[in-house]
Amino acid sequence: MLQKLLIQNYAIIESVEIEFSEKLNIITGETGAGKSILVGALGLILGERADSTVLFNETKKCIVEGCFWIEDRKDVRILLQENDLDGGGELIIRREVSSAGKSRAFINDTPVTLSQLKQLTSLLVDMHQQFDTLELGDSDFQREVMDALAAHKGLLNNYRDVFTRYSQVQKELRLKKEQQAAADKELDYHKFLYEELEEAQWQENELEALDAELKILSNAEEIKTILDKISYELNVGEQPLVQQLKSLNNQLHAIENFHAGIPALGQRLQSAQIELKDIAEEMDMVNQGIKLDEERIQVVNDRLALGYKLLKKHGVQTTGELLDIRNSLQQQLNRVLDLGNEISGLEKEAETYLTEAKELADSITAGRKKQAPPLEKKTGKLLAQVGMPNASLKIQISPSDLHITGGDRVEFLFDANKSGRYESLRKVASGGELSRLMLCIKSLVAASVQLPTLIFDEIDSGISGEAARQVGIIMKELGQSHQVIAITHQPQIAAKAYAHYFVFKSEKDGKVSTHIRRLSEPERIDAVAQMLSGEKPTASALENAKEMLEG
Repeated sequence: MLQKLLIQNYAIIESVEIEFSEKLNIITGETGAGKSILVGALGLILGERADSTVLFNETKKCIVEGCFWIEDRKDVRILLQENDLDGGGELIIRREVSSAGKSRAFINDTPVTLSQLKQLTSLLVDMHQQFDTLELGDSDFQREVMDALAAHKGLLNNYRDVFTRYSQVQKELRLKKEQQAAADKELDYHKFLYEELEEAQWQENELEALDAELKILSNAEEIKTILDKISYELNVGEQPLVQQLKSLNNQLHAIENFHAGIPALGQRLQSAQIELKDIAEEMDMVNQGIKLDEERIQVVNDRLALGYKLLKKHGVQTTGELLDIRNSLQQQLNRVLDLGNEISGLEKEAETYLTEAKELADSITAGRKKQAPPLEKKTGKLLAQVGMPNASLKIQISPSDLHITGGDRVEFLFDANKSGRYESLRKVASGGELSRLMLCIKSLVAASVQLPTLIFDEIDSGISGEAARQVGIIMKELGQSHQVIAITHQPQIAAKAYAHYFVFKSEKDGKVSTHIRRLSEPERIDAVAQMLSGEKPTASALENAKEMLEG
């Protein structure tokens, strides 16, 4: 609820402060007094564009400040929290415009962007001006009207949860399918590379071992010749080295008692003898293990040729690197297989969510369709009351692809003259007709949904008499549960106000400025009488005004 509006240095307003009631607030005044300027100023704190041309005094800045009571508005408090803004029972929104045309916006003294300001104030104020057809002609608003009447809040929340999960699964499914499509393009080639390496059955360090083996096989004859010669000299020759060392050691043993150092030398000589004997035995073992095998040479050469070919093909140097590539290719092939399984699982999950979403959407559609005939009938009745007896509303609910609000499209069609041809509101309804239609619809949904502060600027265009009185009655009823602020020229509407404000001009130092004040009950009678008969109301006009206020 808008509790207070402060306007300083705006257009022809030097400074005004208005405290509004929580019910029906009516603003009246002579043409040109500045009534609509108040709405323009209010538009600034709703996020409308501003420049320095709005300044009353070009040397000072313009300030528009609105104080809202939001204790019962959970949606507003949630939005404040999401934007890291302070919020309690009272919310102060301020807009400042400098003489240079630069503007700043504040929520509880915290600077905010215009986007944040508009997002917040859209929950606080619903301003409908003549020729402003955007909201009523908006398909989202039309759908929201049907959902409010059908009490769909819980059902819609359930549907949105399911549809959101379905959309998320669909998104993930598309991503997985894109990954699979990309993998499928290289699948055959990767499979060929893997099978080529897998078929070779490489063992760790195999190529390095084969390379060493080939060196031995290729030089086996020379190796055996040299080993045979050394073994012969150590063990068999005319003077075998092992036997010579044994003989020499025996000679040392004969004199070991003559010198303290000789036993140690004998031990070392004996160790050398034993070492040479071991060497000779190991040489024999190595020699026996080396064979001249032409077939094995061919096998090793063939295996190495395959290995070197694969090393070059994959740009690596070792058997271990080839094994790493094989393992990597295997993992890639497994991922493709896993992708297929994941896709299959996601498709089943998506189908489950889709089925559930369709069932909920069907329930939503049924609820909307159920509310259409009574809304058409009630709206037609109210339109006749407000001076549009030939006008009628038709609600078209047509199927569409599932989206975040259901599985159909809601459109309000309008016929102003019983022509039988219903067309989109945007095309056929005039500004005055739209204003009254909006009032009728909002009065019907007011009991079903928490509306923000409703502002109507000259909703009475083109009507008078009984039609104006009926508009006043509807607005008064609406004001019992919602705050309504309306600018009017009709006494029948003004008489229904809970709080009546009068806009007037005054001149000071050669400069005209606008002021506003709340009228007392006697002043209200006089103001309504002036609206009936002119600046100097007759006795009958005063009596008539009194009756209207009491009615």
